[in-house]
Amino acid sequence: MQLHMSTLKERDQFFSELQEIQRTSTPRPDWTKCEDVVAGGPERWQMLAEGKNSDQLVDVLLEEIGSGLLREKEFFPGLGYGEAIPAFLRFDGLVENKKPSKKDVVDLLKDAWKERLAEEQKETFPDFFFNFLERRFGPSDAMAWAYTIFENIKIFHSNELMSQFYAVLMGKRSENVYVTQKETVAQLLKEMTNADSQNEGLLTMEQFNTVLKSTFPLKTEEQIQELMEAGGWHPSSSNADLLNYRSLFMEDEEGQSEPFVQKLWEQYMDEKDEYLLQLKQELGIELHEEVTLPKLRGALMTIDPSLDKQTVNTYMSQAFQLPESELPEDSDEKEEGVVEILQTALERLQVIDIRRAGPRESEPAN
Repeated sequence: MQLHMSTLKERDQFFSELQEIQRTSTPRPDWTKCEDVVAGGPERWQMLAEGKNSDQLVDVLLEEIGSGLLREKEFFPGLGYGEAIPAFLRFDGLVENKKPSKKDVVDLLKDAWKERLAEEQKETFPDFFFNFLERRFGPSDAMAWAYTIFENIKIFHSNELMSQFYAVLMGKRSENVYVTQKETVAQLLKEMTNADSQNEGLLTMEQFNTVLKSTFPLKTEEQIQELMEAGGWHPSSSNADLLNYRSLFMEDEEGQSEPFVQKLWEQYMDEKDEYLLQLKQELGIELHEEVTLPKLRGALMTIDPSLDKQTVNTYMSQAFQLPESELPEDSDEKEEGVVEILQTALERLQVIDIRRAGPRESEPAN
């Protein structure tokens, strides 16, 4: 009887909580309303919306609105010559909107990356970008194309090539992040090709799993399973099922990768966030407090003992904005005098390609 009364009380409490949640929660948007306002109607909206959650759908809708407004503009007002204005946009007066298609912009960005990676570039990325446009379109049209490309890549957050190019151009992400990610994908394809002894473009799910684990020894079982599912594996699948692995690395005409490569990028960003969170926790101070160079160096070595000295110096150089040649030696008392606000240091590290080199001593590698 006592148990029965206790269960009834719990039920009533849960029912009251449910009613309160239903009363205060935001109703789920009716996304079908977008079908009538998006160019291309219901069919195109269904194609755009496929597989996306509400947050992603908001981005899609904003992109549609933004691109519509962009197409209507004949000219962009120049932003002037202020110091806060990126060098490639410094101009007074009106500049023509060249109105390229989304595919045209993607193709241009791909060409820019090819040229950037073809040889060692000493100029900054923004300077390279403007010089590339001058070479491609001539000095008289370069500024118009700079504004046109900039306005396009600023809008299309869901397009990975555009959003990454924008992040690098604005200094929010080091270009090395993009380069390393491309190298990782290329290496993974090479490993899969090596495992494909018959050169048929097919791997068993067991082979797929083995390649992923050997290429990414620090990933958890859950992460490996996420990648396998993004590649087409299902819990009901047999290990002998065949996978057309080359299709995982294809891109559509707008530069969008397949879900598998997108998942790789997503995991990379999550791993970076987790790494920096562990670094903050190891330091045990608040974001607004100052951190000294030796403390940050020591915390890095504690959470990631496999780091080599050169990599640590690269991280320190970025966090404290000092050339590596000016970094004090480990034993130098001057290290204590080099300080930075922790939040600023972490934000700077977020920009570069920072990643775990090996397991923590308490964590065995997979």
